[in-house]
Amino acid sequence: MKKSAVFVIATLLWSCNPAPSEKEEASELTETTEAVATGNFGAEVEESNVYTIAQMYETLETKGDFEGKVIGEIKEVCAHKGCWMTVELPDGQLMRVTFKDYGFFVPKNAMGYPVIMDGVATRSITDVASQKHYAEDAGKSKEEIDAITSDKEEYKFEAVGVIIKENA
Repeated sequence: MKKSAVFVIATLLWSCNPAPSEKEEASELTETTEAVATGNFGAEVEESNVYTIAQMYETLETKGDFEGKVIGEIKEVCAHKGCWMTVELPDGQLMRVTFKDYGFFVPKNAMGYPVIMDGVATRSITDVASQKHYAEDAGKSKEEIDAITSDKEEYKFEAVGVIIKENA
């Protein structure tokens, strides 16, 4: 009798658990596909009308924003969830790439892979708190994080989809 009562209670408690959200499902999907760093993530991206990082950078310098597809190389990926990545600009700065509405993540092992990103790039100011948060996500040392003391003008890219290509 006690065993069946425990079973019934356990079954009721389990059935009351809420269904996972889309973000949780995306996170679980990223974790399960971690061994595969290549593929399309987010919205489907076509490999046509793709600009170079240098062409995008020139447009950002003259107009302040850019919309379209760009090809580059992934330099860093968020070590916690794959919720952002960076690509190098022609001037040596790293441009942070985030994903629209956190609708998708990329594999954490995608560093060094070529990537085609579809979205919008802008120039903006990143405050100290955000810079420190990103540094923590990247696994920087406490000394490196503490050295961040002022806002920084940066280029940012918000992607609706990316294709991570085979390592060249």
